[in-house]
Amino acid sequence: MLLPKRVKYRRVHRGRMTGRAYRGNKVTYGDFGLQALEPSWITSNQIEAARIAMTRYCKRFGKVWIKIFPDKPITAKPAETRMGSGKGSPEYWVAVVKPGRVMFELGGVDEATAREAMRLAAAKLPIKCKFIKKEEEVKA
Repeated sequence: MLLPKRVKYRRVHRGRMTGRAYRGNKVTYGDFGLQALEPSWITSNQIEAARIAMTRYCKRFGKVWIKIFPDKPITAKPAETRMGSGKGSPEYWVAVVKPGRVMFELGGVDEATAREAMRLAAAKLPIKCKFIKKEEEVKA
């Protein structure tokens, strides 16, 4: 499970997920990618489940890159606790994902294998995703 070694602040504000991802929206390392179509918080457990689904399907071939990291702590207060008395303690970690963000990349496998592996990974995530290929750079 992914989580930061240390953070500057234990508790953070919720924030907003408006707009599109302008960074991390292209396939850079591998040949194929899984792109988010909706904004969401992706938990570290969901990232790990998607990673396992992809690596299991690809057997030992190919390489998987995880391009999102859960660095936002989500707090929760115990059940049946009265209002007030401050913010709850951190329970789990999430990555803030905006539409257009490439979350996973896959290389070293053919397109059919990559497409199926990404489909299995997308099933583990709470958002709609799109399979994309690396854009070939045209030299003029």
